[in-house]
Amino acid sequence: MTRTLSVAPIALLVGAALTLSGCSLLPGGGGTDKLDPEKSPLSEYMSAFYGEQDEEFYAQQAQEVEEMVAACMNDQGFEYIPVDQTQYSSFDYDYAETQTEKWIAANGYGVNLTKEQQEEQNAQYEDITDPNDEYRSSLSESESTAYWEALYGPQPSEDELNEDGSYEYSWEDGGCYGVSQHEVSGDQAYDQDEFKPIFESMSKLYEDQSKDPRMKKLDAAWASCMADAGYGDFKKQQDAAQSIYDQQNEFWDNNTDGSSPTDEQTAEWREVELDTAMADFRCKEKTNYTQEALSVQFELEKQFIKDHQAELDELVAFSEKNKK
Repeated sequence: MTRTLSVAPIALLVGAALTLSGCSLLPGGGGTDKLDPEKSPLSEYMSAFYGEQDEEFYAQQAQEVEEMVAACMNDQGFEYIPVDQTQYSSFDYDYAETQTEKWIAANGYGVNLTKEQQEEQNAQYEDITDPNDEYRSSLSESESTAYWEALYGPQPSEDELNEDGSYEYSWEDGGCYGVSQHEVSGDQAYDQDEFKPIFESMSKLYEDQSKDPRMKKLDAAWASCMADAGYGDFKKQQDAAQSIYDQQNEFWDNNTDGSSPTDEQTAEWREVELDTAMADFRCKEKTNYTQEALSVQFELEKQFIKDHQAELDELVAFSEKNKK
């Protein structure tokens, strides 16, 4: 059994636009403004692409989708009861909290949980109910295959998969959910061939950030701090968290009998995780890593907007036109 875990890449951020002063934010660099990751230069455009609505709006949309899915499935000869999607709201993720010293001291990166934490998490899942479980369990193997294909569309073939196992999603091939979500949300810019180049350029923008000389210098300062703390193998800040995921990946890659890690293994992994995460946190504080990385990101985004202003304006216009 293989479970591959990795650190997520830098995400596109949502919020209002903010102008960057351009000053260095490393200690002694003269920077005084604290940058807000939710107010990056590109965030104004992200809000236009993806929308900026409250929880009630999304709950209403989810309900509309579920009702359409039920009608679609019934038309194809299957039973389907709309699922209450609001029960997943208890899984809201507070990223800011996970970056505090208090949270990190108790949770590390949140990978290896204590037995009590795992039981609490499992209890949350146990509270989730799907009224379709009983019906699905009554289906034969062939009926079940047809059911899931009707609900989510056919599984992609080997030829349609990318090297990393991902594939290009299309709502037309997404079964009743794909059709229903498109009907409720309307045409999305990221589904349009004409906008694929600009979205690919956005993805490359954040890849370029990691290669920027300023980031390399920052990572070198962070790595030196980590080496002083006894962690000399890390070259980039993301290496610290990735080492914890790699520890689990190695277990699952070599796991042939389907067994889970023992309590002793988990306890050992957790101790390593807590120590690594705290050293990482302190070195990020010492090098002002988060703010300096944001300063690089903001500057690259500002230049990106200058270079792609026309395409971004077209994206905004398309998104505004197709909002529902």
